[in-house]
Amino acid sequence: MNRIAAILAGALVVLMLLSSMLFIVDQRQFAAVYALGEIKEVITEPGLKFKLPPPLQNVVLLDRRVQTLDSPESRPIFTAEKKSLVIDWLIKWRVVDARQFIRNSGPDTRNVENRLAPVVQAAFNEEVTKRTVLAVLATEREKIMQDVRKRLADEAKQFGIEVVDVRIKRVDFASSITDSVYRRMDSERKRVAAEARSTGAAEGDKIRADADRQREIIVAEAYRDAQKVMGDGDAKASAIYAEAFGRDPQFAQFYRSLMAYRASFAKKSDVMVVDPSSDFFKAMRGSSGGAGPAPAPAHK
Repeated sequence: MNRIAAILAGALVVLMLLSSMLFIVDQRQFAAVYALGEIKEVITEPGLKFKLPPPLQNVVLLDRRVQTLDSPESRPIFTAEKKSLVIDWLIKWRVVDARQFIRNSGPDTRNVENRLAPVVQAAFNEEVTKRTVLAVLATEREKIMQDVRKRLADEAKQFGIEVVDVRIKRVDFASSITDSVYRRMDSERKRVAAEARSTGAAEGDKIRADADRQREIIVAEAYRDAQKVMGDGDAKASAIYAEAFGRDPQFAQFYRSLMAYRASFAKKSDVMVVDPSSDFFKAMRGSSGGAGPAPAPAHK
């Protein structure tokens, strides 16, 4: 029984020893083999690998995929015009030299990021200070990213990494001048709006004045044409009346008397005090031309 237990214990020890000597390297990883604190070997090929059991040898695995480092904080950068800008950036990097990476920053990627962030910020400072705000915002934005990447190429070798890409995420004015810029933009927009309104009002007054002038001209021309037509009509009517009355003067006199009566007795309440024997009532007395009403009979 003791023999079986000893065999099982020995087998267990052998298995534990073998498991400590075997390790797997993924295709997304580097494997650094340590021996007494010194890097003995860096394994880049994936697969099942062997090493001496601890504490003779230990293994540290490093991620060889592309990593992203964002700007940890937004610091103002002065342009060539002494304008303060805040730039948010990011870089893409990966480990290419595991030995140098571990020697410089250790196996923890956070260590290299903490040391790399100030280097990237300094590179952006040097490039932005040589350019104007317009260049940073639009015309030379791509050039700035390329120049920063070139500056970081030599620095990255010291960390055992490669900078794959550099990008500017956002460019904005510093908070100290953002409010003043917005106020200036607001006042400029208000000025343009007021100018547009005044121009529109002036154009409106001009259009209304022109319309009034045209209306006056049209009304005056219409009145002139109407008076001309009325004058022509009156002339023709007078000619027709004259011709008609010339044919029968007696009828003409009678017609005029009727028109005079019509104008004089327009209302039933009209009262006229006049001598009945006057020529005004001649048409009423008939053609006999009597001198008035018959005399009253004599009283006996």
